[in-house]
Amino acid sequence: MSPIDVKSPKHCAEKGFKVEKLFPKKKLFFCFSTISLSILSFIFLLYLTLHPTKPNFTLREADIYQLNLSGPRQLLNSSIQLTLVSKNPNKKVGIYYDELQVFASYKGQQITLHTSLPPFYQGHEDSNFLSALLIGNGLPVDPYFGYEVQRAQSVGKLIMNLKGSGRLRWKVGTWVSGKYRFNVDCVAIMPFGSSLPSGPLTFRQGAQCSTTL
Repeated sequence: MSPIDVKSPKHCAEKGFKVEKLFPKKKLFFCFSTISLSILSFIFLLYLTLHPTKPNFTLREADIYQLNLSGPRQLLNSSIQLTLVSKNPNKKVGIYYDELQVFASYKGQQITLHTSLPPFYQGHEDSNFLSALLIGNGLPVDPYFGYEVQRAQSVGKLIMNLKGSGRLRWKVGTWVSGKYRFNVDCVAIMPFGSSLPSGPLTFRQGAQCSTTL
C-alpha cells in the first residue's frame, strides 16, 4: 500500500496554492450591486407614481353683504360669503390639506382678514365643498378705494379676487410626503348696481381658479 500524502492549507500556501474563502469578493460585489439596483428601481417607480397633478379649485358662489367705508379715516368694513370646490385629480395619490387660509382682495388691496379652514384629507379623485365667511372690520385702505368702488358701480360690474394659500402633503399607500406650499386665485365678476347695502352682490356663474404649487 502506497502512503497517502495529505497536505495542510498552510503547506499549500507555502507551495504557492491559494485557499478560497467562503464568501469571495465577487459574491459580495454582486450582492451590493443587486441591492443598489433594487433601491434605484424603487426610487424610480416612486418618482413615476409621485408625479402628482396639482389640485383643482373652482369658485362655486360668492356673496358680498357689506363693503363700505366709515369714519373720518374712511376705514373699510366688509362681509363676504364664498363657496369653493376642491378636487383631487390624481388616481393614486391622496392629499392632506394641513393649512388653508382664504381672503378677498379688490384692485390689489386686501379687503378682508384671513379666514382659516379646518384641515382635511382628500382621497383619490375626490371633491370637497369649502365654505367660509370673510370679515373685515375697520381695515385701512388706499384713499382711492372709494372712488374705484363708485367707478365699478357706474360701469355696472365689480371684479373681485378671492385668494387662498396653504400647505399640503401627498399620500401614496402608507407613505406621506413633506409639506408643499400652494396658492389659489379665483376671479369673481359680479353685476354691481344699487343693491348694496340693502342686498348682497351675488356670483353664481362658477369660475375655474388658478393654482400654483
